[in-house]
This record gives sequence, structure tokens and C-alpha cells, in this order.
Amino acid sequence: MIPRYGRPPRSDIRYTPRPGAYCVLLQSNKIMLTYQAEPWPEFQLPGGGLDPGESPVQALHREVYEETGHRITGPRWLGSYRRFTYMPEYDLYAEKICHIFVARSALRLGEPPEPGHSVHVFRREIGLDLLANSGDRIFAERALSRP
Repeated sequence: MIPRYGRPPRSDIRYTPRPGAYCVLLQSNKIMLTYQAEPWPEFQLPGGGLDPGESPVQALHREVYEETGHRITGPRWLGSYRRFTYMPEYDLYAEKICHIFVARSALRLGEPPEPGHSVHVFRREIGLDLLANSGDRIFAERALSRP
């Protein structure tokens, strides 16, 4: 069973499964986060939903590039968790199935091509405190505690 973080699902709502891939992105001794301005301003792990026919690793590479402008190297799967949320940009109640990876920034190609995103690099302890959801924070803490 995949653990759940965040609010429990409401019994009066039908949630659509939405798998995604997200990255604890390391740069030297720091963590790279993306700031998403809409629909709610927040810092988060770079990543997002899988496109049809796309594997989690393929989505990870695509999403990290779109949200940070960086290519990654050495992605390793850390685990998965679920969270239930409303996604206003899609008018969708979603059961997000979050596949979490850790990787290193390999090459900066430019600014994030996805509108409304900016990339920020923080000392580990500051980055952990800024993460918007508890599932991301727990997996990031695990990744950052490994040698």
C-alpha cells in the first residue's frame, strides 16, 4: 500500500488518479526547488504528471527540464506516496500518486520554459522548511540524510 500524506480524501468527492514524477534535485551541497506562482504560490519539488505512454523516469527528465531549465543525471527512485487535492488548472479532484526520485543537476540549459516557474537553490535545511507539502518534505529529508 502506498502511504498517504496530507488531507484524507473526502467521501463526497470522486478523485481521478494522477500519477506523477518528482525530483529531490541536488546541486553541490544544496537542494534545488521550483517556485510555482499559480494556482497557489509555493515552493515544491520539480516534477509533474505523466503524459500518456510515458514512464516515470521519462516524465521526470521532461518535467525537471520544463520547471528548472536543467538536465539531470543519475536519477534513483526513493519511493511513492499519495495525496488528495483539487487542481484548479484542470478543474479536477486528483489522487496524486507521486513517484519520488533523487538526482543531481547536470547541465543548465537556460531559464525554465514552463511559464510561472522559477528555480531556486537553497541550503538543505532551508529548502526542507520551504516545501509546501509534507510528502515532499519527508522524501526530501530521506534523500538528504543519505551520504
